[in-house]
This record gives sequence, structure tokens and C-alpha cells, in this order.
Amino acid sequence: MPLNWTEVPQLPKAEGRIEAIDLARGLAIGLMIMSHAVSGLVGIRNVPDWGMVPIHLLTKFSSSLFILVFGIALAVAFLSHAQSEDWPKRRLKLWLRAIEVWFWYKALLVIEMLPFYPPSEIVDALLYGRFAIWVEILGFYAIALLWVPLILPLWARAPLWSRIAIIGALTALTIWLQSLSFGGNDILKALLVDHEDHYTWGQISRAPMILVGLLIGEALLRCYFEPVSRRRLVLTLLGLGALMVSGFYAIAFASGDVHAAMVAVANNVGKHPPGLEFMLFSLGGALVLLALALAGGAKAAKALLPLTVVGSDALKAFIFHIVMIFLVLRFLWEGEGMYTYPQALGVGGLLILGAAAWIWLTRWMANHR
Repeated sequence: MPLNWTEVPQLPKAEGRIEAIDLARGLAIGLMIMSHAVSGLVGIRNVPDWGMVPIHLLTKFSSSLFILVFGIALAVAFLSHAQSEDWPKRRLKLWLRAIEVWFWYKALLVIEMLPFYPPSEIVDALLYGRFAIWVEILGFYAIALLWVPLILPLWARAPLWSRIAIIGALTALTIWLQSLSFGGNDILKALLVDHEDHYTWGQISRAPMILVGLLIGEALLRCYFEPVSRRRLVLTLLGLGALMVSGFYAIAFASGDVHAAMVAVANNVGKHPPGLEFMLFSLGGALVLLALALAGGAKAAKALLPLTVVGSDALKAFIFHIVMIFLVLRFLWEGEGMYTYPQALGVGGLLILGAAAWIWLTRWMANHR
């Protein structure tokens, strides 16, 4: 079916919950938990070479997949209602969610920093005078949930060509803003377009991925429940992802040292601010994982149930793994540096299962009150 470049979003209602979205989100969270378990308990500098490539390298798909699925979920759950009479109520729901996420961001920031920083530096981070590391993705989502509801009604009325143009314009704007000093205000620059000295996520620099997620979410609602159309969508995402990963390897091969390029990505070179090679690998891999999750559908979601459960409540899974790694294992049990790399991987696997069990238990308790 040819693209209609002047078409505005025409979104049918989902025929029940799309479990493949939960699975894709669960894959992102699972990779993130494995990465945090290793970096939090072992430290990247202590990871053996065979752990950096390929194991730790593959966790770099996580952040891009997480942001893509964020946009997809917004399209599926909210975009079709953006011009309805009950939109103010739904918009308020998103803003209240932003407050909830922001609260947990600040609470978990204290937990992350508690073992190793004096109270003055923790207060400084609470007041946006500096940033932590592992919990900063929550800070990104808390702010994004404030502005995304404002643009959804405009997005729902915009023709396809303009939506694609906006993604391109934001990408170009990010590149230009990266060259500016922001008057020496590194915190503001980090919040808007990332900063190499701060491990946080820029709203403008990551907005294109959210908007790409909205486009994929729109396509998903149209295609998911029709086998032929769904297969085309899966193949398109798979092809785009493979092309991007191939682009990364083409650049790496041209540089003369492919292994060094992979180690650089595993070490987060080009993650903050986003660089071409890192984004080709991370976003390309994310599209491949998303395509596989959509191809597997409900059957794959059932087969990988712990990941699907984790993906069905991302905030609760995030809280669980941060508390366990940084409050219990690092602070109370003084476990930093006490684990080997294989043991840290095992802890990460157990935390995924533990998060799934915690989500299931809390739901069971809520249903039996």
C-alpha cells in the first residue's frame, strides 16, 4: 500500500492489550537490569574482555528500545484520543504519571548516591545541581511526560510529511545545539541535548526517537491484527534495524579496527551526547528486537512471560532493581566489588525474575483486597 504523505493519523482501537509491546518493553528493561547489575556491582573497568564484547555490548540496545516503546505506547493508548472530548482528562492522567515518575526518580536518586556521597552532594543532585547515573532515565521520562501530552493533539492533526519533517528538524537542531555552550550552563545543556560530563538524557536530543515511536505505534495499530500487514511491518522494522547495524559495522571496518569500535560502544562512547556510531548500533539493534517481539506476538509473550510481566509495569520493575542493587546489595550488604562478572550476570537474571514476581504479587494482593 503506497504512502499517503498528506494523511493524518487514522487510528483504530486496539483489539485488547498488545502483549508484544509489553514483551518489547520487557526486553529493554531486562537488558537494562543486566547492565546495571554489572556496572553497579562489578564496575565497567573490571569487566573481562569477553564480557564487554559481545555480552555488555548487546545491552546497548536497551535505552533506544525503551524510548521507542515509550512513543509506541503513547500512540497506542493516547494518540487516538487526542482530539476527543475526554482528552483533558487523559492529559491530566499523563501529567499525574509524570509527578509519580518524578517522585520515584528523586527517591531512587537518594538510594543510588547514599553509599558513596555526602548529604550535601545528594541535596545538590536533588536540586538539579548535578546528576546521578543509573536513575537518570527516570528523570528523562518525568520531564517528557510533561511536554508530550501538549504535542499529541498537534501530532494527531499533522500530515505524514510534516511529522517526518519534524523528526528531521529536531535531529538537525540537536546537532546545532550541541555546538553551543549555553552560556556555561552545563546542567541546562544536559537536560536539553545531553552533555559529555553528565550521564543524563536530553529532551530535544531524544525527542526524535519518541516521535519515531509514535509513527511505529500508529503503524502497529493499523497492522498488528492483520497478518499480512503485520508481516510487512515486521520486515520493514527488521530491515531498517539491520541496515543501521550494518552501517555501524561499515564505519567500524573503514576505521580499521572493528573490535575497538565495538568496545567503544560497550563503554558508552557516543551515548551522551548521542554519536553516530553508537546510535546506529543501539537504535538499529532496538528495531531488530522490536521486530522480533512483534513477530512473536502473544505466543512469544507467553513463552517469555517473566519479561512480559516486567514490561507490563516498567516503573515498578525499575524501582525493584534499583532498590535491590544499590540499597540492599551495595549499601546494606556492602557488595560492591565482591562479585565476579559471571556472578553479577547471575544476579541480574535473578533480579529480572524477582521484579516479575514482585509485580505479580502486588497485583494479586490488589485483586484480593
